[in-house]
Amino acid sequence: MKMNPVGWFEIYVEDLARATKFYETVLGVELSKLESPNAEIEMMAFPMDMEAIGATGALCKMGDVSPGGNSTMVYFNCQDCATEASRVEAAGGKLCQPKFSIGQYGFIAIASDTEGNMIGLYSQV
Repeated sequence: MKMNPVGWFEIYVEDLARATKFYETVLGVELSKLESPNAEIEMMAFPMDMEAIGATGALCKMGDVSPGGNSTMVYFNCQDCATEASRVEAAGGKLCQPKFSIGQYGFIAIASDTEGNMIGLYSQV
């Protein structure tokens, strides 16, 4: 079976409730609590539809890992990334770059979440 090389992601946060609200508001999805074998790790999972294309992951609050300032950026699929980008600031984040063309590959917008993590919003149109 062929697999997408990205199998899972974690976005590290300090305030799990605040970050959860941000992503639910911007992406229009509902995150769910993900049980952890370690009581010191709290996680809220993005929707996990195994029939859908793309990887899934979770917001993760872990005592010894700080958010922001990292070199990995997660791109979220959107119907039109301008829609999700328009929700970023009202949800407490910062829109770093509004929707722009990446040529034949579509469009992206770049934002910073409530925890200082950079994220990308991607769409074909």
